[in-house]
Amino acid sequence: MEKAFINKLYRAHKDSISCPSPAAVVEFHDGLLRTLFPDFAVLSFSSPREFELHVDGLKLQLDHLLFRCLDTAQLEAEKIANDFFESLPSIHSKLLNDADAMLEGDPASKSRNEVIRTYPGFYAIAAYRIANQMVKLGVHDIPRIITEHAHSRTGIDIHPNATIGEYFCIDHGTGVVIGETTHIGSHVKMYQGVTLGALSVNKEDAKRKRHPTIEDFVVIYAGASILGGDTTIGHHSVIGGNVWLTKSVPPNSKVYYQARMHNGDTNESDLVIFRPDGGG
Repeated sequence: MEKAFINKLYRAHKDSISCPSPAAVVEFHDGLLRTLFPDFAVLSFSSPREFELHVDGLKLQLDHLLFRCLDTAQLEAEKIANDFFESLPSIHSKLLNDADAMLEGDPASKSRNEVIRTYPGFYAIAAYRIANQMVKLGVHDIPRIITEHAHSRTGIDIHPNATIGEYFCIDHGTGVVIGETTHIGSHVKMYQGVTLGALSVNKEDAKRKRHPTIEDFVVIYAGASILGGDTTIGHHSVIGGNVWLTKSVPPNSKVYYQARMHNGDTNESDLVIFRPDGGG
């Protein structure tokens, strides 16, 4: 290997942003999950005081991660770490609600503990809620590392800037994509391969709402793609499998493909939007 190339790599290392490594961030995230949910735990504690010291150690770990980020002063890092840990009761409550939504929404599930311990959808949503709270506190990079770790582990890609309500259920999950400016209400359920994406990938649209809004009590079946920042799926609607939508549908709609018959043979499929007012 040429010495000039070695020197080039050395300068890149020397000039690189002093943010924590992805491995260090993942270590904190997984340690936090093991603390919030004994279903993930690898340690046992003999007293409340011992457990409290363990939590204090996690907070100090986050403080160090934040301090290593670019332009983060020590006092600011400590405040963000404290504020984040103050938000943990709310995050924990939301995640228990998510686990209950998965338990109620999947006939194969037997208990909340099974959902927490084994469901990739729960793991991905947990990573999202932790990362999203950091985004709200003004943290960058670390939230993306957390959600990309969950993406690599589960096949579920949720941007930490997305807005997601309570009782969120992802069943199976592989291939789900939820874009940065997506808004999802409460009691929403979606299956594998669902894309909530953008119509444009132009950089000048970065600050616009590019991804859809999904209102409360919507079910989205496998393979559906819902695109565009102006697209809204009305509450209590059902979106069928493999549907492609770039326009809004009103509340209580059912959207699906219906095979068109020609001379007794299936030819093509038409998109059907069944509305409760009789439209379609």
